[in-house]
Amino acid sequence: MDEHDFLAEQFEAHRGHLQAVAYRMLGSLSDAEDAVQESWLRLNRSDVSGVENLAGWLTAVVAHVCLDMLRSRKARRDEPVGWNVPEPSTSGRQTDPEHEAVLADSVGRALLVVLERLSPAERIAFVLHDMFAVPFDELAPIVGRSSVTTKKLASRARQRVKGAATVAGADLAWHRRVVEAFLAASRGRDINGLLAVLDPGVVRRADAAALPPGVPTEIRGVEAVVEETLLLAQRARFAEPALVNGAVGIVVAPHGRLVLALTLTFRDGKIAEYEVIADPARLQELDLAVLDS
Repeated sequence: MDEHDFLAEQFEAHRGHLQAVAYRMLGSLSDAEDAVQESWLRLNRSDVSGVENLAGWLTAVVAHVCLDMLRSRKARRDEPVGWNVPEPSTSGRQTDPEHEAVLADSVGRALLVVLERLSPAERIAFVLHDMFAVPFDELAPIVGRSSVTTKKLASRARQRVKGAATVAGADLAWHRRVVEAFLAASRGRDINGLLAVLDPGVVRRADAAALPPGVPTEIRGVEAVVEETLLLAQRARFAEPALVNGAVGIVVAPHGRLVLALTLTFRDGKIAEYEVIADPARLQELDLAVLDS
């Protein structure tokens, strides 16, 4: 086996790990694949004969590539918004939407949404340290900071990911159970399940960007809300509970990109009111975080 074939074999052995790292850094499967491919090109151009830990070397290379891509993305500020979000790609290559959906589910849509709000350096530091246990002394050169500053980056990112609840722990737990039951009933088009978690006088409000043309921005009563929920049940596939302004809410994020958020009011163990937010400016103002497992 010549050197090229040996490197190719070694690279393929690490491809799954590299793609997992890149996807969490970029939140896009096609961009992650591009980053992994670039790492292969850099491996071919480099002398790695003295590298003892090829996996660590490749992880650092992928991280550098992802950091450059994140900085470029922030500079362009051209992230798509709206319900029909296309899968962003630097190559124009189409990815399997089913595979993308499974991958987003496995990572957590709420986590992907919150990661998207971190600075590039914060995101790299958090993903590598908190999700892949890369030591700070190895992480620091990647983000171009000292180990102490890199620790602060990861800590700041961790605080933003976890957020701070504004309701008591017991209330938070049962609010979450109600929301999970609501989403399960929505996905399953389960009328009885919806009736069990919606207050008879439930009110649904929404901004115009969240609704198809002609749908009123406010509807009242459980029958009307259940009927609409069944019509829009496909959205629930991309929905996940999250902390929204410190309380249990819902984010809807195809491809891990936020397109809708729901704020909810609870009464007597049921959802009494909720608002659907899709306006990009309003979404940006929301304080979003991940609910603890």
